[in-house]
Amino acid sequence: MMNIGLLVIRLVIGLLFIGHGAQKLFGWFGGYGVKGTGGWFESIGMKPGIAMAIFAGLGELIGGILFATGLLTPIGGILIAGTMVMAIIKVHGANGLWATANGYEYNLTVLAIAIGIALIGPGAYSLDALFF
Repeated sequence: MMNIGLLVIRLVIGLLFIGHGAQKLFGWFGGYGVKGTGGWFESIGMKPGIAMAIFAGLGELIGGILFATGLLTPIGGILIAGTMVMAIIKVHGANGLWATANGYEYNLTVLAIAIGIALIGPGAYSLDALFF
């Protein structure tokens, strides 16, 4: 049952991050694409905005793919964790912990999951288990 639990966690987090990356890179799922996200990044002091949007989008997209499939899982976890650290530092940290005040509660939760799975491994139902 543990392997099914790890699969569920990986799929939910990984697929959500694929979506977040696609929002930033392609404007899918209600996102603003590279230009819109880049403009917002510029407005919060992340310059150059378009380059930062591309890096963030790729980190989320690639991290999500690796995490969901369980391929090179520690790298996927690190990519997801990195985007969450930046979200805490640049956007949510000043608002305190709780999500009800636009705080970093969600980001910290995802950060813990990404690091936890990266450390314990993706489980038997993963490409890492198949190839390594």
